[in-house]
Amino acid sequence: ESIVQGSNGGYGKCLIQAKHHMKGIVFTEFMEMVEQKFGYEMVDELLTGTDLPSGGAYTSIGTYSHHEMVSLVVGLSQKTELPIPTLLYTFGQHLFQTFAKSYGQFFEGVPDAFTFLESIERYIHVEVKKLYPDAELPRFQTKRLDEKTLEMIYHSERSMGDLAHGLIASSLEYFNEKAENHRESMEDGGKI
Repeated sequence: ESIVQGSNGGYGKCLIQAKHHMKGIVFTEFMEMVEQKFGYEMVDELLTGTDLPSGGAYTSIGTYSHHEMVSLVVGLSQKTELPIPTLLYTFGQHLFQTFAKSYGQFFEGVPDAFTFLESIERYIHVEVKKLYPDAELPRFQTKRLDEKTLEMIYHSERSMGDLAHGLIASSLEYFNEKAENHRESMEDGGKI
């Protein structure tokens, strides 16, 4: 069971099955973001005050239940009084910056944000799967509607569209491009 924040700002309980997993780099980077934005004390509070089957001992190459990430984000939201969507969006921005620093090969020769975003599914995720065959990655469908418009659809069982939105926004910043980043949530909660 986990506590989740609804769109009306209230909290409720829901059962989350631990069948979905996330790679450890997502957890280690989340904790890094928490330390940078809120201090080491907040990291300590989250790790000791949240029910984490792994004990919160994350490694970047490990694999952990998505439920633990949900618990950490909900716990951070409760402690900081910041909405979950805001925290996930901020984490998406942080994650993009980490990826840009650590995986420069994915940015080499890429002229603009649209080209980069189009490469996620057909190049970046292919390479990630070579390194981590058990990785459960979100899917991105892209379609150029015209020279200045890219439609991007995010699919994930984890419903972390706000994180994807932050990644997309940071990619535009990285390439020094000004654009409207319009988000439309889809019916099933796992697409944006």
